[in-house]
Amino acid sequence: MKQKFFGLLIAMLFIFVLTACGSSPSTSEEAPADTQENDSSTEETTVSSEDPIKLTYAFFAPANTFPAVQMQKWKDELEARTDGKVEVELFPGGSLLQANNMYDGIRNKVADIGLSVTSYEPGMFPLMGISDMPSGYPSGEVASLVVNELVELYPPEAFDDMKIITSFATEAAYLQSADPIASLDDLSGVQLRISGSLTPIMEALGAAPVGMSNAEVAEAVQTGVVRGNVSSREVLMDLSLAENLKYVTDYPLTVSSFIAVMNQDTWNSLPNDVQEVINDLNKEMGQFAGAYLDSQVQEAMNWSRDEHGLEVVSLTDASAWDERVGSLQDDLVAELEEQGYPAEEYKEKLYELIEKYSNQ
Repeated sequence: MKQKFFGLLIAMLFIFVLTACGSSPSTSEEAPADTQENDSSTEETTVSSEDPIKLTYAFFAPANTFPAVQMQKWKDELEARTDGKVEVELFPGGSLLQANNMYDGIRNKVADIGLSVTSYEPGMFPLMGISDMPSGYPSGEVASLVVNELVELYPPEAFDDMKIITSFATEAAYLQSADPIASLDDLSGVQLRISGSLTPIMEALGAAPVGMSNAEVAEAVQTGVVRGNVSSREVLMDLSLAENLKYVTDYPLTVSSFIAVMNQDTWNSLPNDVQEVINDLNKEMGQFAGAYLDSQVQEAMNWSRDEHGLEVVSLTDASAWDERVGSLQDDLVAELEEQGYPAEEYKEKLYELIEKYSNQ
């Protein structure tokens, strides 16, 4: 009996010691702290694993040009509106893709997004050839809004496998010349620097077009290779052309249309809320680009007048110019109708939109 009682007493003491150790103050306070620390560590790991979505955006011209300024604005807006959920890296100046491989580069995912001029891809955008022609656009903003809506209503088949991000246009090109040009007679045989898309128009007006890049214009004017330039007017200041070209003929000619596209797989991978922000930015960026260019043009015109005595020349026979230029647009419309494109409808919508946005 004594042995049983003694054994029982030892067992009870052993249980008491274990219980006391398990509920000691130091252990009781440290356990929750350890648990809290582990929970915090898990939470921090989860947050840091949510890296931002990174997109690359390519363009062929320098960062100070108005389309590239639009790129920067688009980047800033997208990053701000997604609260940093998206980060965009810009590659202007042909540092990733050039003009001649921009859209193929996006299709092949060399970059996620690319911006280029549709006229640099002959035959790919047949309907846009109609809206690029002289149509009486009063400003770059109006041209951009019109082109943006036309692209939405008549999306180019060339982009069926890509997502259109935004579209916009330059202001119309104007004659900038060393001598005043007020009539077709004044223009006859005059050598003028142009971009490729202007060739048939300037030939129809009787000029002698010379194709070259903007970078070559200043030297060509100074050496007498050409007597003028045909482009949007911000170059009068940006390239200091007003030093030698002191006349601008007040007759709007062609515009150049820009379209930015995203690789379709990249688009499909984006969350719905990010896609919604990008869609919201489409028209906004088109209008921003046009309005920004208009402000640059106005600054350039004021500078050219003040610093170099630039004069704006009015036409003496505007109807004759309209007749020659207008027939080219009509011919293109008829040609595209024969090929099965809704060219007449497109042209009608073009002038409807020009009137709409000109009166806003």
